[in-house]
Amino acid sequence: MANQVEASSSTKNVVIIGSGMGGMACAIILAKAGYKVTVLEKNRQFGGNLQIFVRDKVVFDTGVHYVGGLSKGQNLYKCFKYFEIMDALKLMKCDEDAYDYVSFADDPNLYPHAQGYDNFVTQLLKFFPKEEKGLRMYVDKLQDVCKEFPLYQLRKDKTNTIISDSLEIDVQAFIASCTEDIKLRSVLAGTNTLYGGLPDETPLYVHALILNSYIEGAYKFVDGGSQIERLLVKTIKKYGGQVLKYKDVKRIVCNDSGKAEYVETAEGEQYKADIFISNADINKTIEMVENSKIRKAYSNRIKNLKTTVSAFIVNVVLEEGKVPYRNYNHYHHVNQEAWEVAFTTMDTWPTGYAIFCPPSSKSPEYADCVTLLAYMNYDDVKEWQDTFHTIPHNVNNRSEGYHKFKEKCAKKLLELASARYPELKENIVSIYTSTPLSYRDYIGTEDGSLYGISKDYKDPTKTFITPRTKVPNLLLTGQNINMHGILGVTISALVTCGQIIPTDDILDRIEEAQ
Repeated sequence: MANQVEASSSTKNVVIIGSGMGGMACAIILAKAGYKVTVLEKNRQFGGNLQIFVRDKVVFDTGVHYVGGLSKGQNLYKCFKYFEIMDALKLMKCDEDAYDYVSFADDPNLYPHAQGYDNFVTQLLKFFPKEEKGLRMYVDKLQDVCKEFPLYQLRKDKTNTIISDSLEIDVQAFIASCTEDIKLRSVLAGTNTLYGGLPDETPLYVHALILNSYIEGAYKFVDGGSQIERLLVKTIKKYGGQVLKYKDVKRIVCNDSGKAEYVETAEGEQYKADIFISNADINKTIEMVENSKIRKAYSNRIKNLKTTVSAFIVNVVLEEGKVPYRNYNHYHHVNQEAWEVAFTTMDTWPTGYAIFCPPSSKSPEYADCVTLLAYMNYDDVKEWQDTFHTIPHNVNNRSEGYHKFKEKCAKKLLELASARYPELKENIVSIYTSTPLSYRDYIGTEDGSLYGISKDYKDPTKTFITPRTKVPNLLLTGQNINMHGILGVTISALVTCGQIIPTDDILDRIEEAQ
């Protein structure tokens, strides 16, 4: 226990700030180990990026459009089995031969990313018949990289360290080493919207860990990803925990010995515990703690770390029974170079989009909605940064200029998407939009960042955030501790809880639950 947070058998109260996937995964792991857990959520919905909203009787996901690793025996499947939610999920497996398509302007082809590594190669060889050697090199390396991350494999590791050259390899350079075919390079990098990929910056391991999970098994959630949140809450309560909404934590108050004693909400309510875990944005967590408890050098380092880009979203309600349901996702690039999608100004926006078609139990053959996502910089909405909007709280409602800005952007994005999907424009019932300010207000990241802190192969240790803080009984969890996404933050919960109970014990319990 020398490297773990102290908690005797009689002192097992844990307060978790934020009910995102990482926070609730921590809650279940600890509740099942006998800890008394309380999760505090500021919004009216639990789940962070698992939240949904309903418009015109149609369900929209805010962040979870599809997920990997859910085939039997895979890492997320095993975790969800342990969380006691796997068997109750309503899932639809994406098309085996193309869970994703990648396309480019002035090129009519749709290039597939297929499930199963052999199939991944087979489907791309139809377009690049001379590139088998390069494609085999690419998929072999992805699998080798994943083996070097023990917790990702739910594998015990005595050293508990990651030794991988992929930490210091530029994914753009690696892909270029696999093939001289410029188009194939762009196809392999074409879904970099999944992780906010940047040329000459994003490390290979980020690309590998994320794509591997989808290649092994890509799934969509029927009627929305919020079913995960509902089932997680049910499990937490089953083991004696509580999950409370409208609890906006503003302060983490420490005692004279430097330990956190209680958290205080905006309403002045106090919640005491022996251990505290923050699933909130790391900068916001630092701001909550009394200044003297967190060194300024540390807080400045975190504050100055580069974050990933944000996004503009158009959610479209469609005419019933008119637009065929597509059991895949599509990433389109205006330019021939896939990495250029990350560099956009409002003069050139949008440089590409991702389109997601969620399955509905109402009709397996037709889509009732689609979601379009395009990168957008926080600076593009900075004019309105002093406004705030969440339901049911509105402070300084957005101006008419903001709404006109959204209408203009929605029109441009729909025009671009309609070139490939003309049926969209012809069958729109209504549209609903969100901007980086929406991500900031609902998810809690300071600049609406999609995926938290941006990783850089040139200085990999700089962006590794440990779950421990200078406050000995305050831990961190979430996308900045490990990786983003449902799988990433689930693994981060294992890392965080491993500071309280032995990681090997957690892994044993996960394995026993299969």
